[in-house]
Amino acid sequence: MKTIIAFGASNSKTSINKQLAIYTAQQVENVEVTILDLNDFELPVYGIDLENEIGIPENAQRFLNHIKGADGIVLSFAEHNGAYSTVFKNLFDWMSRIDGKVWSNVPLFLMATSPGARGGATVLDIAAGRFPHMGGNIKAVFSLPSFNDNFSETGIKDEVLRDNLDKEIKKFETAVHE
Repeated sequence: MKTIIAFGASNSKTSINKQLAIYTAQQVENVEVTILDLNDFELPVYGIDLENEIGIPENAQRFLNHIKGADGIVLSFAEHNGAYSTVFKNLFDWMSRIDGKVWSNVPLFLMATSPGARGGATVLDIAAGRFPHMGGNIKAVFSLPSFNDNFSETGIKDEVLRDNLDKEIKKFETAVHE
């Protein structure tokens, strides 16, 4: 059976992006889902001096091993001041020191959501532009605006948004099973 990992690029214990990633991953058929929490991969703030002093922390390698062992990745970004959350950027920096092609050509479903009307669109654009240069095999992209109005435990409330998400899930699912 194919395996996918799902995570929110946030360290919030109540992350709406983690909720969206988990919900989406659970919609993919015929896969085993592993949910990752960035809080389980604590890392010091990246710096070349620290890397030279201590080397690569084990948690960076552990997270990268999950990526390399997956058949697909569902990643939903928290947007902090129009960019990646600090915790994600730090993890990303450490992993890129191990392997510059961090995403290892594993099929990616990139997502973002926020309480606001743009749904994390800015950070999603940044990742969609950057990741292909780092082994990112982006197969699906989705932004959910106004999370609190458009999401419930049973899924996406708005029919148009739900249909858009379903189409992206099918594209991702096809890529995972190829």
